[in-house]
Amino acid sequence: MNIIVSSALIGFAFNMMLLPHKVLSGGVSGIAMILGLVTPLNTGVIIFLLNVPILILGYLKLGNRFIIYSLLSIAVTAVSMQFIPLEAISNDPIMSAIFGGVIVGIATGLIFRSGGSTGGFDIIGMVLTLKKELPLGALIFALNAVVVFISGFVFDWDLALYTMASIYVTGKVIDAIHTRHVKLTLMIITQKGDAVKKKLLSNLVRGITVLDGEGAYTQEKRQVLLTVISRYELPDVKRWVASADPQAFVNITQTVDVMGYFRRS
Repeated sequence: MNIIVSSALIGFAFNMMLLPHKVLSGGVSGIAMILGLVTPLNTGVIIFLLNVPILILGYLKLGNRFIIYSLLSIAVTAVSMQFIPLEAISNDPIMSAIFGGVIVGIATGLIFRSGGSTGGFDIIGMVLTLKKELPLGALIFALNAVVVFISGFVFDWDLALYTMASIYVTGKVIDAIHTRHVKLTLMIITQKGDAVKKKLLSNLVRGITVLDGEGAYTQEKRQVLLTVISRYELPDVKRWVASADPQAFVNITQTVDVMGYFRRS
């Protein structure tokens, strides 16, 4: 349901905020918008057709579930654009670009968090992040730069700058919602080290280092568990630790970088 609502929201932003002012979305959607504006073809149909080869790449690299959710998102966006009127709700292209970018960013980020994508450069960006940890929104923004230049030559450079602003806002909002690239280091100090370790290892595909510790004041023996997780995993890890030892002390810090093997998917 989350993917359906978010995809319809993207269709709304396209038809009522971006397209009426010739402000484009990024990547494949942006290219489809250009073709839709200069040809009699429907933009929603073009988006679907251009995504076919990219979806094949995603299927090979990211798996069945991801592609099914992505296909659902693309289909809902394409269908919603057939029914939502192509009519501006604001006469200000700058405000339309900014708020259209915000809406697309929120919807896209929620789709990512649900395990899908909006197709196009989103899939390419996610494939690239399997190899190297990068902020997905920033990566998509970089990939989308080509759309800005194309729109500048096809229309005019004022519209290209509006497009750049919209894509930039979209990327920033995506990175605020999609935080899988953010890594956290957990230091868990507990008197029930075996129980906490067993709970985490049975639910979490992460390495754990166990150290012996001692309370400086109480001189009680404790165990210190160290592990690195993704930002997405934190709510579950906190719940698992609390269930194994409600009195555990957990220090959570953001990790700048990770060397060596770290499971990214």
